[in-house]
Amino acid sequence: MTRQERANYIASRLETLYPNVPVPLDHSSHYTLLIAVLLSAQCTDERVNKVTPVLFKKADTPSKMIKLSKEDIYLIIRPCGLAPKKSSAIYELSKTLIEKHNSQVPENFEDLEKLPGVGHKTASVVMSQGFGHPAFPVDTHIHRLAQRWGLSKGKNVQQTEKDLKKVFPRDKWNRLHLQIIFYGREYCSARGCNGTVCEICKTLYPNRKKPFVTNKA
Repeated sequence: MTRQERANYIASRLETLYPNVPVPLDHSSHYTLLIAVLLSAQCTDERVNKVTPVLFKKADTPSKMIKLSKEDIYLIIRPCGLAPKKSSAIYELSKTLIEKHNSQVPENFEDLEKLPGVGHKTASVVMSQGFGHPAFPVDTHIHRLAQRWGLSKGKNVQQTEKDLKKVFPRDKWNRLHLQIIFYGREYCSARGCNGTVCEICKTLYPNRKKPFVTNKA
């Protein structure tokens, strides 16, 4: 198979497996989605979804959030990784939204990525899952699968994102991002599949015998 043929098969198979792909992070607004995505870095969505109801009950808008102290925020989000850094980012970005964006989450990459604690991946999730703009957020899991499936040889998530955008139609980026995440968790996890176990890996590379070694992001 060529790279494009592999991409076409993957898109078709994932659409069959996951015709409905809910956003895995619970949220009720662009702001709460932004906070949830920020918290999800180095933390499972399941854990984030246990923490955010407590946080959002106290503060689900920027103005309510800055009424809490950074220590207050930290004590709530402590179960998530990097809690000290994230609590500071949540407070500071809430303050920035009030001062520069009329308390609204900006609907463009440039302004989103200027917010404290918000990188390109977080901005991409908000743009795609929040605002519905085509984006292809790439985390370490998608980076791993893209390499296992021969869609990218990128040595970092930035190159992998560029490679995936070339082989998948723009109007399918948002769905595919979620579909790949769901498939990776269910069938092609870091430990559960080494490139020779799951259905897609075996279909794409039936003659692969040795575990596939991924370039780390």
